[in-house]
Amino acid sequence: MSITTTNDKQWFSETEAMWPGQKFSLEDVLVFKSATYGHVLVLDGVIQLTERDEFAYQEMIAHLPMFSHKQPKRVLVVGGGDGGVLREVTKHDCVEEIVMCEIDSMVCDVSKKYFKDTVATAFDDPRVKLLHADAAVYLRENTTEKFDVVIVDSSDPVGPAEVLYRAEFYESMKNSLSPDGIICTQGECLWLHLDLIVDVMQRCQNLFPTVNYSYTTIPTYPSGQIGFIMCSLDKSEGVLAKPSACRRQDGGNATLLQRQDPRGLVRAACLRRA
Repeated sequence: MSITTTNDKQWFSETEAMWPGQKFSLEDVLVFKSATYGHVLVLDGVIQLTERDEFAYQEMIAHLPMFSHKQPKRVLVVGGGDGGVLREVTKHDCVEEIVMCEIDSMVCDVSKKYFKDTVATAFDDPRVKLLHADAAVYLRENTTEKFDVVIVDSSDPVGPAEVLYRAEFYESMKNSLSPDGIICTQGECLWLHLDLIVDVMQRCQNLFPTVNYSYTTIPTYPSGQIGFIMCSLDKSEGVLAKPSACRRQDGGNATLLQRQDPRGLVRAACLRRA
């Protein structure tokens, strides 16, 4: 199966045959190659990432919470089977262990095959513990596990991801945090899902002393915008608004921060107080 086009300026111009996709117990998975955006991963008919612009999402959802924490040693990644969040988290030298709960093993397998040189580059990092499990069940059954940062790279609240938007899951995440722990979840699009965002923000404000909404722009997501909801158990003023001071002075991590956002303008622009 292939897609042809006579207009090079169209959004996607197919240059190779599609991998025809496959239906699994959880999701439809499809990969095709675009002349402009490189390989494209599609789950249940919705674009999850393209090689050209995936960094705009992966870097923000990972580095916003990671640099807000003083010294994140244990990190939980929920979802993120494409490996992009994992790639970004492993750039932090202070991290000792990353537990990743991805319910659908096929997403990981497909990413390792088609995005092995761009997105799925960190699965072999010795700090990574990959679990093909339901994160809601994992947190409910492992109440003694504590994490400094929890990153929820979920799809929209339908199908297997629906449970990740329930109040019970947010309570489980809160209980899994270390005393100054931070959560960052995929926060949907302001233009399309404002009611859902308001509902989740209000739920988070009932659980956490500090809650912020941030966002980034990414061309291939609906309306070109995607948000992140950040929550912290730390009551300190500005805890989520600027990188932790000790991280700014911490060798390799300081270098990473300087490379990502040398003047702090990106972070300041994307954050909005709840």
